[in-house]
Amino acid sequence: MTKHFDLIAIGAGSGGLSVAERAARHGARCAVAESGALGGTCVNVGCVPKKVMWYAATLAGALRDAGDYGFSVRREGFDWAALKRRRDDYVKGINTWYESYLDDSDIALLRGHARFLDASTLEIGGERCRADHIVIAPGTRPRMPDLPGAGLGIDSDGFFALDALPRSVGIVGSGYIAVELAGVLNALGAEVTLFLRKQQLLRSFDAMLREGLMEAMLDEGISILPMTRIAAVERQPDQGLVFDLDNGQRMSGFDELIWAIGRDPNTQDLGLEAAGVETDAHGFIVVDEWQDTNVPGIHAVGDVTGKAPLTPVAIAAARRLADRLFGNQAERKLDYDLVPSVVFSHPPIATVGLTEEQARAQHGEAVRVYQSCFTPMYHAFTSHPAKMSMKLVTVGAKEKVVGCHVIGIGADEMMQGFAVAMRMGATKQDLDDTIAIHPTAAEELVTMR
Repeated sequence: MTKHFDLIAIGAGSGGLSVAERAARHGARCAVAESGALGGTCVNVGCVPKKVMWYAATLAGALRDAGDYGFSVRREGFDWAALKRRRDDYVKGINTWYESYLDDSDIALLRGHARFLDASTLEIGGERCRADHIVIAPGTRPRMPDLPGAGLGIDSDGFFALDALPRSVGIVGSGYIAVELAGVLNALGAEVTLFLRKQQLLRSFDAMLREGLMEAMLDEGISILPMTRIAAVERQPDQGLVFDLDNGQRMSGFDELIWAIGRDPNTQDLGLEAAGVETDAHGFIVVDEWQDTNVPGIHAVGDVTGKAPLTPVAIAAARRLADRLFGNQAERKLDYDLVPSVVFSHPPIATVGLTEEQARAQHGEAVRVYQSCFTPMYHAFTSHPAKMSMKLVTVGAKEKVVGCHVIGIGADEMMQGFAVAMRMGATKQDLDDTIAIHPTAAEELVTMR
């Protein structure tokens, strides 16, 4: 017998759970198909456990700085295994909560891999299910390179499975995952070498941010090798992991290798061809501004669309889709402009809007930039005086703020409010007219000249 639903979400990550939850609130009969742990990448091998590790690394920095504030503190070790146990228990608690929440919300949890049989029928765990609307939200997976010995390394999922802190780690990648893992491991005591395929890390970010982070990481003792590729990997009994580089050099003595070279969509084995769903050259689901695919009744949200791969974006797109489909809100859709984001590096980065380069390409001479670099008060007292940098990018005679970029302590917590202001059309004068909160680093954004 074929089960019928108003909506089935493929994937119990941020997008799938959110679209089903919102649609159920509107009275739709919903189901979520999932073969793995509830919560998707974010909860299990992404945002949540990553932030726990970031907090641990931040505490390591605070312990280092405590003596400068008059405390007699002796750091006698770090128990990675104990932290991992508590972190994993925390994640399991979220998994359990999601299962209870789905049950309480009358959303069916269909265990098993989902595969299209036609445009309105799925096979899930050996059962056939039909739906008026199917939302594809299976997320992405870490990419692994095709080179000799690549399997001796791990990906970002493997990082969260590590039972002990590696002594020496090589990380390949230049994006936010690579720099976040590098910062955590370095702060917790590992020797970290970062291999960049090109010259810069975080290439899509504002130059102030990527240059500032590279300088800070070098100051913290992370080795960064630009324009360097690993061509082959092998393990030697007396040398650990050995890397053959494309420039002919050979590096040895590594305990671990982490590949952080991008992510690919989980669209394999979904039977998309049976439904006629279009994908791009990289396998991402092609959707329009309404999250609709080329097939009526089939939609997609989250990282699998290749648009702004951030948990809050998946949630927002999913909720708006459900509002449109079941909540009588015909014009409801997500605006992908001015999406704020944070990189939990050390120091953290927060950004929203256009980079200076993007703004000049779009608006030319109408762009005016305000920038500041200073030592925040916290670090003025420490023997590791890290810098903080801020930039406002404005356009036009009214100097509308179209970009805001911050790197330094507290950047992650201060950006949310400025993102709201920018969505409301804030100008530089609006920021100037706002009373500063003193003494804070954030006040620099409303006092900048």
